[in-house]
Formats: sequence, structure tokens, C-alpha cells
Amino acid sequence: MVNKVHVKKGDTVLILSGKDKGKKGKVLGVFPKDGMVLVEGVNMSTKHKKPRGRYQEGGIIHQESPINSSKVMLICERCKSPTKVGKKIFENGQKARVCKKCNEIIDIIKEAKADK
Repeated sequence: MVNKVHVKKGDTVLILSGKDKGKKGKVLGVFPKDGMVLVEGVNMSTKHKKPRGRYQEGGIIHQESPINSSKVMLICERCKSPTKVGKKIFENGQKARVCKKCNEIIDIIKEAKADK
């Protein structure tokens, strides 16, 4: 089963639940197969890294861990508020993501096909 993820890499999102509830961050990566997203500065975990090779440094590293995509909500760039994402298909075949609050286009998902 492949889960649909409503956010893309580079989007700004709000965390809805968990230990980081209320934080805002930028999406660093999306894993649609697992339904997970990686958000900057959210769900930090510690990793003990052993030095490999002569010049590589070891130690305790703090890094982001993926969280479920259902725990994040997209923040619209125009109305600056958390919103649900809608899809809109235009007459020429373009498909776009749309803000449900201000009804503005967030970005184009699929370009229109060129006529031959």
C-alpha cells in the first residue's frame, strides 16, 4: 500500500502532534512509500558514530528522524496559515495544488501536454 503524501520537499509545515507540537520547519525529504516526511529541526535523535578511517571524526551526532505525514500541515505562503491542500485541474491539462483557505495556487504539479 502506497500512502499519498500531501507535502513536497521545500514546503514549510506545522507539526500537529507529538513532542514537537506547534513547531514550524522546512521539509527536507519525503518518503511516500512509508508515508513519512523529514522536517528540519523536528524529531531530533542522537546517533553514536564511530570514526571510520584516519580523518573521519566520531562522536554523538544529533539528526532529524522521519515523522508520519499525517502529523504535519502545510503552511500557505500567501495567507501564512496552516491549511489543507486541494487539487485543481485546468482546461489545458495542468494540475495544481491549491490552498483550501485562500483558494490560491501553491504550485503546479503537472504541466500541460504540448499539442503535436
